[in-house]
Amino acid sequence: MLPVRILCRGALIAGTVMFATAAFAQTMELKIVAPAAPGGGWDQTARSIQQALIAEKLVKNAQVVNIAGAGGTVGLAQFVNGTKGDGNQLMVNGFVMVGAILMNKSPVSMSQITPIAKITEEVQIMVVPVNSPIKTAKDLAEAVKKDVAKVTFAGGSAGGVDHIMAALFVGAAGADASKVNYVAFSGGGESLAAILGGKVTAGISGLSEYEGQIKAGKLRAIGVTSANRIAGSDIPTFKEQGIDLVLTNWRSVFGAPGINDVQKKALGELVEKLVKSASWKDILKQKGWDDAYTPAEPFTKFLAEEQTRVTAVMQTVGLVK
Repeated sequence: MLPVRILCRGALIAGTVMFATAAFAQTMELKIVAPAAPGGGWDQTARSIQQALIAEKLVKNAQVVNIAGAGGTVGLAQFVNGTKGDGNQLMVNGFVMVGAILMNKSPVSMSQITPIAKITEEVQIMVVPVNSPIKTAKDLAEAVKKDVAKVTFAGGSAGGVDHIMAALFVGAAGADASKVNYVAFSGGGESLAAILGGKVTAGISGLSEYEGQIKAGKLRAIGVTSANRIAGSDIPTFKEQGIDLVLTNWRSVFGAPGINDVQKKALGELVEKLVKSASWKDILKQKGWDDAYTPAEPFTKFLAEEQTRVTAVMQTVGLVK
């Protein structure tokens, strides 16, 4: 048995490390990079993280920086090249970036930054203007089968979850998915304007981005990508309308490249406290996001599997060779 003084010393050291980590977080000046224009899902996620961290007094200050372009790969390149070893930065990204890296043949990849955690999942939704002659997903499927080129879909960056969803919808409708007519926008505000202005046939995004316009009677939801109807919602799933389309969008946070184990641990503990906080749980409820918290090690494994899956899907629908 170890002497009491050694046990006490070990407990003291462990307690000191824990106290130092907590104190470090509370004095942290955190920068949260949203690699997209204001208004979209990544921007909303970054600002929600900022809001919860400050409300819970988990950091001294948190600043959101938007870097738009090429499905997040412009922001990724700046993050890779400009933040090495900086333990005070987080980047929000997710499913969209996996595809965008392939579509844009990006010279940088997610393997160059440090996985911290997956934090949310969200079902996708498809909408049309409320005055559109399209009333259901079946109506849209018929239009796609008649002439796929005349049906335009608006969504986020090329190669992202919205783009993949459009291609999967076209394929499930019985048309050539490689010919999907997709219009990419770097921010949610721009795509919403195109949909409301009747410049596209349908819009695709996460449920939270269009929910306000649906409730206001400006947009009509024609389907969600969940396997079953969302509790309390009257929006039908694609599956119940005879269209085989089930998909979820996930979002995550990464640390800078080249951070050390202590910095990675501090960021991981910060994010864990964030996702367990009352403020964050309230945000999830408000936004309609599902809690998908997965810490660094299992998230890293998930990411590798997801990259393989997304590559296969994009090859199948002709988005990449």
